[in-house]
Formats: sequence, structure tokens, C-alpha cells
Amino acid sequence: MGFLNRIKRVLVGEPLSSHMADHETIPKWKALAVLSSDALSSVAYATEEILIPLAAFSTLAMSWSIPIASGIAALLVILTASYRQTIDAYPGGGGAYIVAKENLGTQAGLIAGASLLIDYVLTVSVSVAAGVENLGSAFPALVEHKVFVDALIVLLIALFNLRGIRESASIFAIPTYLFIISFVFLILTGTWQILTGTAVSLPVETTFALPAVPLFLVLRAFSSGCSALTGIEAISNGIPMFRAPAPNNAKITMAWMSSILGMLFLGITFLAHFYGIRPVEGQTAVSLLARSVFGSGGFYYSVTASTAMILILAANTSYADFPRLSSLLAKDRFLPRQLASVGDRLVFSNGILGLSFAAIFLLVIFNGETHHLIPLYAVGVFLSFTLSQSGMVLHHLRERELGWQKSIVYNFLGAVTTLVVLAVIATTKFKSGAWMVILLIPSLVFVFNRIHRHYLAVGKELSLIDQVPGPQLEPLKHTVIVPISGIHRGVIEALRYALSISNDVRACYVEIDSVTTERMQREWKKWAHEIPFVVLKSPYRSVISPLIQYIDDVEQTTHGDVITVIIPEFVTSKWWHQVLHNQTAFLIRAALLFKRGKVVTSVRYHLKDT
Repeated sequence: MGFLNRIKRVLVGEPLSSHMADHETIPKWKALAVLSSDALSSVAYATEEILIPLAAFSTLAMSWSIPIASGIAALLVILTASYRQTIDAYPGGGGAYIVAKENLGTQAGLIAGASLLIDYVLTVSVSVAAGVENLGSAFPALVEHKVFVDALIVLLIALFNLRGIRESASIFAIPTYLFIISFVFLILTGTWQILTGTAVSLPVETTFALPAVPLFLVLRAFSSGCSALTGIEAISNGIPMFRAPAPNNAKITMAWMSSILGMLFLGITFLAHFYGIRPVEGQTAVSLLARSVFGSGGFYYSVTASTAMILILAANTSYADFPRLSSLLAKDRFLPRQLASVGDRLVFSNGILGLSFAAIFLLVIFNGETHHLIPLYAVGVFLSFTLSQSGMVLHHLRERELGWQKSIVYNFLGAVTTLVVLAVIATTKFKSGAWMVILLIPSLVFVFNRIHRHYLAVGKELSLIDQVPGPQLEPLKHTVIVPISGIHRGVIEALRYALSISNDVRACYVEIDSVTTERMQREWKKWAHEIPFVVLKSPYRSVISPLIQYIDDVEQTTHGDVITVIIPEFVTSKWWHQVLHNQTAFLIRAALLFKRGKVVTSVRYHLKDT
């Protein structure tokens, strides 16, 4: 295990002391990279998601992309104002789970928590898949191996996050700012070409007139484009990550993020309309637009590379929030308690690993196709938005803090608009895959409640409230059974230990071969004649079944409090040698795991040179 520990230290780093937790907080410019990369990265595919349903109807219908994008930008402003109120009300981290649970009740909080967990897993899957697809636009050879590349990238991001928040933030900050700079340059260059008349001539069908199209089509394009709003709640969830004063820094960072996101999203959508960008299989809209503006030179590849990097690193937003939300649910006993544990690098290691494996599972199931994953994406996001904003409305009505009248307007408007968008998304995306999320959310809530019920039952049964101090500490009457397969130094040590804890010690041997049994009995008289030697017949050559039956028989005849089973084991000096030896001890422990009144322990004899 020393070898494995050394590998872990090389990959993850040396343990961090608990007193260093304050040093793991990050400044605003790093927080923007960590917590906004999900929202900012949606610029790379949100416009395309608007264009796909419009282009499928007709080329003229694509003129609707501008008003649809404007509506989404207006919704962005509403949500930003709403979540700034959440930051003020919950400076310790006002995630939808906390807000909904405290104001709407536990079940509403669990629905919000389930929605966010699904959203975070999908964020990793969609971001990595979209990033690899963008790389595939420039390097088609990657397309054939995209699922493998997706999985490898997820594992690398997980590894960086296991090293700690501060280190991962430093690594991911540079690609985020390169993305912002490259897209600003793309928008400015494209706009300059339009103003100077050096751009590609406007196609006849690419006009600003709005043709008559079915309302359902507009709503479908709007719901697809709302993927641009995923991740904007991450800053209000991750307030503890900021340096002091954390709430103020979080509000400033949210304003930065929303401004950048709105500008880039509207700019890309406008240019895509002007340049007549139409979705093409194997080519993303951003790739087509960059090629139209820059040609196939270095600037085109810089946009493609920065897009791929931000899309891939957008997954890091989930790695900041998923483990934290999981820990909150685990502390409230709605998820396994292991998720509440902080690892030796001051991060929730189990949550990071769980998120990674769930995301890889989705990427494999959906073959790394972004368009197959996107329909699953926005339902959970807007459900959590709606519950969070509704909870904030009730919070203002109850607390009536200074300026609550203004705040409640923002949150009420946010609750209403997100509810409407949620209804639109659920309706238009239902057959495309949203039904899976709609079914999965209540299923997760059911699992949460079952886990909670289990923990309550365990706590009740272990409680000492009804017990009287004193008699419980009297010694137990127990019989010790030592299963053996031969006579060696390890067995002798186990027998010595057994005699030290009980006066009723029995050794048992499962007979497979009568000749060997006779030899064992002779050896036993020589080395341990004072301990009863019990031979268990096994005509079907099973070792475990006769032993378990004997243990049950002893329990019936002795009427003791406990049966202790001591397993002699020897441990090789090299860990890989251990696989060469019989694993009967493991099977015995597994067979007795759920049997009441059975204590199983091992006495290990460590070999020096093997």
C-alpha cells in the first residue's frame, strides 16, 4: 500500500492541514474562471441550439434567432438580479436546496437538490462532449474516438480538482480568459467587417424580416437556447469559495459573468444571422462563423481551440458545486455520509469521484452526442431556478428585511419567468428526452427519503436514551471458533490470541481429504492438544457452508451472548503476492457479515521475505 500511497501523492499532492482551509479561498478573477465557465461556455452552443429547429423548418425561419436571443438575454438580466438577492439573504451559500428547504419545506428542497445534481452531471457530460465536438470540427480524426477522449478528459478534470480548489482555479483561469478574449476579438472583427463592407455579402434569405412560423417552433428554439442560462446560479451556490468579504465579491463576480455572457451570446447570434450560418453535420456554428470571419488561418484555430478548452473546462463548475451540494444532502442524511467527508486536500473527494463516474456513464450511453444530451439539460436547471426564486419570495415575506419590497419584486419576477420557461421546456423537449429527467427527479427524491429513513432507524436503534448506565459494561459470555486449514506459525499466533480472550476456544477443520485429516490430527496433538479440534465433514468439498452450519450449531448449544470467529491470516511482504493465496478469509467475513451476534476478527502473521 506504500507504493499506491506514493502514486496518490504524486497525482493529488501532499495532505493539507485543516487550518489551511481559509487559504483555499480564491479571489474574484479566479472565481470567475471556476464558477462562470459553465455559463460562459454555453455561448459556444446556445446559438446553434436556437438555429437547429429553425433551420429544420426553413432558412427564412432562422431570422427568428435575433428576437429569441434577445428574450433569453432579458431573462438573463432577471435571473441575475434575482440571484443577487439570494446572495444577500444567504451569504453562507444560498443554493436552491438550502433556499427551497428552508422556505418551501424539505420535500421541495429535495426536488431542488435532485434537479441540481442531475444538472451538474449533465453539465460535465455536455461540456466535455461539446468541447470534443469542437475539436473534431478542426481535427476530424478525433470524431471516431470521441467517447474515449471524453472519458479521458473527465478523469483529468477530476484529477485536477482532487488536488484542491486553489490549484484547480489557477489551472483553469487561463483558458477561460483566452476564450473571452478570442470571442470578443471574433465579435469585434465580424462587426468591423459588416460596418466596413468587407464581410461576406448578405445572402438573400438572411434578412431581419420575421416570417410567419408556428408558435411551437419559436418556443422550441427558445427552450433550446435557454441552455445559455445554465450555470448562472453557481456563484450564489459557491459563496464560501470567495475571499472575504465573500458575499460582496460574489455579487461583483455575478455582475461580471452576466455582462460577459450577455454580450458574447448576443454578439455571436447576431453575427451568425448576418453571415447566414446554418447548422451542418460535423461542424459547429461557432466553427463555421469563425471560418467565415477569419478564413482558415491561425485566428480560426485559436477560436476553435479556446472554445474547446472552455467547453471542456466548463465541467469544472460542476466540480465546484456538485460535491458541496452532495455534502449538504449527506449531512442532512439524505445521501451516504461518505459524501460529507472532506478529503486530505480539503475537497470533497468522494463527491468528485461520484460526479466523474456518473458523467462518464452518460457519455458512454449517449455516445458523446451533444444534441442528444442537451434536451435533458434545461429541465432540472429551470426547476431549481423556480424553486429557489419562489423560496426567496417567501423568505422576504417572512423576514421583511430592509429593502425587502424591492427584492421581492426581483425574485417574484424571476419565479414567474422561470416557471413559464420550465413549462415551455418540459412541453417542447418532452419527447426529445426531457421525459427521462422528469422521471428521474422524483426517483432521486424517493431514494433520498429512503436513505433518510434508514439513517433515522439506525440512529434510533443505536440510541442510549432508554438504556440504564452500568450493566451494559459487564463482560460478555462468548465462544471463540478458530477455523484452520493447517498448522503453521500464523495459526499458533491466532490460537494464543483466542486463549487470551475466552476460556471456550474451539478449532475447526473442514475435511476435504481423509488422509490429510489424519495427518492434521497428529500434528494437532503435538502443537495444540489442549484446545478441542473439531473436524467438519464436507462431502461436496465446500469450506464455507459446513463452517457456517457449525457456528450456528454452537450458538444453539452454548446460548452465549456472542460467537467470535478468529481467522488466522498471513500477509506477504509485497502486496501483489497476496493475490496468489487463498481468499477464504474474505469469504468467511462476507458470509457472517449480516449474521447477528457474530464477531469476526483476523490475526495476521506478517511474512518477512516472500
